[in-house]
Amino acid sequence: MTPFQKFARIFGLIYAAVGILGFFPILVQPIADTTGLDVVAGYGRLLGIFPINVTHNLVHLGLGLWGIWAAKTDIASIAFAKTNAVLLAALAALGFVPATGMLFGLAPIYGIDAVLHAATAIVAGYFGYILPTHIHHDTPAAIHH
Repeated sequence: MTPFQKFARIFGLIYAAVGILGFFPILVQPIADTTGLDVVAGYGRLLGIFPINVTHNLVHLGLGLWGIWAAKTDIASIAFAKTNAVLLAALAALGFVPATGMLFGLAPIYGIDAVLHAATAIVAGYFGYILPTHIHHDTPAAIHH
């Protein structure tokens, strides 16, 4: 398994697990103030830390399943990493702005969640944009499994 595939698989497993865990009420500390949030189902802090709701859980689960699937090939893994670098950087930027921290009423992406999205975007950017340029061009099999 190549580094790209390992990234996609690990990222996928983590995000799928987080998405699933968010559906267990015992793991979610409710948040009373729902100002700015239209989708209030499941709103709370996962493990008392990360703001989530049902939309957030479904997105995490979807990203996770996509990562697990993408881990089958380098091409899919790199595309997965590139897409997530851009997507998560955008979500982080929106999460740092108070007016968009609730993603237009759909999901809470503020606070520690924005920081986590930014960090994950950096890692995904490395696997999607930086590491592929360091693979030698005389070994195409190394990037086309």
